[in-house]
Parts: sequence; C-alpha cells; structure tokens
Amino acid sequence: MSKKVQISPLGDRVIVDPKINDGNTKSGIIIPENANKEKPKQGEVVGVGELKDIKDVKVGDTVVFSDYGYDEVEIDGKKYFIVQSKNLLAVIK
Repeated sequence: MSKKVQISPLGDRVIVDPKINDGNTKSGIIIPENANKEKPKQGEVVGVGELKDIKDVKVGDTVVFSDYGYDEVEIDGKKYFIVQSKNLLAVIK
C-alpha cells in the first residue's frame, strides 16, 4: 500500500496513485517503451473527499476511471491523479 499522501481532496474527488504499466506482461513479454503510450486507467485510492457521492470508495481500493477524466498533480516528486466521482467507473475487488 502507498504511504499516506499529504493532500486532502475536496468535495466529490479522490486522490489516485496511478498504476503505470511497466512494459512487462503477465507472461513475461517485454513491450517496448514507445509501444506503450496509453495513459493509466487504474490506480489505488490514497485520499477521499467528504461528500456522500463517494461512499462506495475508500482508501486502499483499486479503481478504474475514465480516460482523461482527471487532473494530474505532483507531490514530493510523485504524480497523482485527482478524479471526480462522476469519472470513477468501477472498484476492482
């Protein structure tokens, strides 16, 4: 699990630590870096806002979110995504 982030999302937003594809598949095939240009669509929730709209999401959940449905921020040299609840598509169990 990620360390606690020193940022608190407002309203119906969550902070997500994006799951970046490292270029390796489950079968061990290495995909060249230039072939993997797709932006992340999954990540671990590391912060949750206070509105009722996001009661189904908690810190530690892995979520799927819509393409380009987030804002990027950098904290202590690490990129995080701020995602509105309307752009959260699913929680992976």
